[in-house]
Amino acid sequence: MSRLKKTLIVVGDRLLVRPEDGEERTNAGLYLPQTAVSARQAQGGWVVSVGPGMPVAHVPDFDDDPFGEGVALPRYVPMQAQEGDYCLFLKKAAVEITFEKKNYLIVPNSAVLVLMREDFDTEAAEWSGNSN
Repeated sequence: MSRLKKTLIVVGDRLLVRPEDGEERTNAGLYLPQTAVSARQAQGGWVVSVGPGMPVAHVPDFDDDPFGEGVALPRYVPMQAQEGDYCLFLKKAAVEITFEKKNYLIVPNSAVLVLMREDFDTEAAEWSGNSN
């Protein structure tokens, strides 16, 4: 018997986020338990998947054939977030789900406050002599 593979598909302008677990560290280096963190308005996590973006209406050109048989494909304003980014978002806007025994949050793009992305700095690598 074969098992079907299940996949989550994020729609619209939403993010699938793996939330931070357990304790959180303060700027002073103190670790706060989850009960202390729960009163906060913002939460952080890692972006697992990104929807296609905000749908945009199709505006026909003058050259388009109004009686053409083709159907216009949907167009989207792309999302700024990418898989692997760390995001800080408004906790009250997120929806908690469990998929295959793992906890995730579905976060609308409008609730994202900031993204952190780790990019490889080629100038620093060349300067230190570690260029590949």
